[in-house]
Amino acid sequence: MDLRYPIGQFDWEGSTTPEHRQVWVQEIKGMPEKLRAAVQGLSHAQLDTAYREGGWTIRQVVHHLADSHVNSYIRFKLALTEENPTIKPYDEQKWAAQHDSLTQDIDASLALIDGLHARWVALLENMKDGDYLRTFYHPENQRTTSLEYAAGMYAWHGNHHIAHITSARERFGF
Repeated sequence: MDLRYPIGQFDWEGSTTPEHRQVWVQEIKGMPEKLRAAVQGLSHAQLDTAYREGGWTIRQVVHHLADSHVNSYIRFKLALTEENPTIKPYDEQKWAAQHDSLTQDIDASLALIDGLHARWVALLENMKDGDYLRTFYHPENQRTTSLEYAAGMYAWHGNHHIAHITSARERFGF
């Protein structure tokens, strides 16, 4: 298994069906509970263990999920209220290297993810098929992204990082 991609890379096959999008919404909805289960009972030392050599610590992964999903939620709101807005990129490596990501107890990020995902799922569950075709522009990637793609990618993203944690727990015997 490639420790960087324990569930494989995100596989986009193009347009999807409403049923496929509903699966993604359910994955986003279930992510906070799955994340809490993945980190349950970990000590501070275990949280400060890198999930792989050269990778982030488990603590940084949890904080990254909060940071990343907040940004995604905002991108969804922008795309739903503006025509192809240009989003603000951020350097996830630098964010993960900030003092709060390195030292803050994960409870703050877990609580943030709980509330954020409740809001995000409410938004997703009320989007019409055409809403998923709305887009935003990412200036670093020079790419226009549909909300349909973003929903699938973020369903994968949560599972991807939870697998980093669960595979590390298994390998290290946590």
